[in-house]
Amino acid sequence: MKAIIFDMDGLMVDTEVLYHETDREMAKSFGKKVSEETLSRMMGRKPVESYTIFCNDLDIDQPIEELLKTRYRLVEKKLLNEVRPMPGLFDILNEFKGKMRMAIATGSPQKFLEITLNKLNIGQYFDATQPSDPIVNGKPNPEIYLKVAQKLNVSPKESIVIEDSSNGARAGKNAGCYTIAVPSEYTYKQDFSFVDFVARDLNVAKDHIKSLLKG
Repeated sequence: MKAIIFDMDGLMVDTEVLYHETDREMAKSFGKKVSEETLSRMMGRKPVESYTIFCNDLDIDQPIEELLKTRYRLVEKKLLNEVRPMPGLFDILNEFKGKMRMAIATGSPQKFLEITLNKLNIGQYFDATQPSDPIVNGKPNPEIYLKVAQKLNVSPKESIVIEDSSNGARAGKNAGCYTIAVPSEYTYKQDFSFVDFVARDLNVAKDHIKSLLKG
């Protein structure tokens, strides 16, 4: 194994609550209520794909790009106020810095990626980053992980993907990467039966990767 590729939202940073709050606000503005099942299916996907599900489930007939502009504005405001690292983030980054290539593959746009890197001051840990903006097919399609592996100049089989959502984990597996799931309070009920390892938190994921490298 030569590389670790991290998802961002809900895995590195506790942002899913911000997205869920925003999506509930968006639904309320149309006199609707978004279900937990819909929010779950939206997770890990490209924004356009995510909001296609949102509009279809809530029967909202509005231009998706316009809705996303509103959503971006609301989420950005929340992100600038608060970005919290998930437990164990700095432990796993410090453990493998200089030992393995590290990257981020996120369903978020470049703007949100930059805010997160700057707020937590963690840009120096990563050899590559990949936001959703130029991605044609979002997770669970493997496109984003194949692109990142190419950027890192490693094969997917030499890469470890760490994800918190089933959609994201499937993207990692579909790309041919060794995939570790670290379910969050929002995703623990999702299907992770297909992953290589399920970790309680990033510290457990760190220890598992160390055991893989020893093996």
